[in-house]
This record gives sequence, structure tokens and C-alpha cells, in this order.
Amino acid sequence: QVQLVEFGGGLVQPGGLLRLPCATFGSRFRLDAMGWYRQVPGKQRELVARIISDGRTNYADSVKGRFTISRDNAENTVDLHMRDLKPEDTAVYYCRAALTTTIWDSGTGYWGKGTLVTVSS
Repeated sequence: QVQLVEFGGGLVQPGGLLRLPCATFGSRFRLDAMGWYRQVPGKQRELVARIISDGRTNYADSVKGRFTISRDNAENTVDLHMRDLKPEDTAVYYCRAALTTTIWDSGTGYWGKGTLVTVSS
């Protein structure tokens, strides 16, 4: 059974930076699509960033230029590097992965349990 585990959440001041690593356990295959979502209470979960095993990335407009996603294909890990954090970045951040981009696009795949990021002074 594949499990995704997020690390690195916490409290950070506005303008600060934070790195969220996500590790994979139990997968024998490379997970072609990996990424991060976030959710604020009362709102829908939204895509923050996605990275494909060939290096292609896409980002939510709200984080472009501030967040960077990276991955290790051999280890099936994905990191979200966040800088210039704003209070509106406060959310629970979830790691997501799928064996293929087709599975990702279908809305299925694997999810972590989430880690809370709070941006506040």
C-alpha cells in the first residue's frame, strides 16, 4: 500500500520561507505525477503545484514566482519550497501522487494526510 507523508509544516512569519518535503512509502514504481494541494476550511482543495517525472511543472497563479516544486525520481519524493509567504498562504497542505498523468487527471491516485502551514506575525 502506497503512503505519502508530508513534513515541514508550522508557523512562519509573513515574508518568511518554508520547505515542505513529502516522502513516499510502499511504492515499487515511479510515480510519474507528484504535487501539492492546499485547503482552507470552508473552501475547496486547490492545486498549488505539480511536477511530472520529466521535469515539467505547473503552478497556481497565486504562487508563481514564490513557490518552487522539485522532486527526486529515484526516491519518489517531492518538495515544495515556499518563500515570501503571505497570510493567505495559510492552509493545510497535502501531497498527492499518481502512477501516471492519466490517473492524476482522473482525480484519483494517492494523498497524504496533510500538514498545516500558518503564516502569521
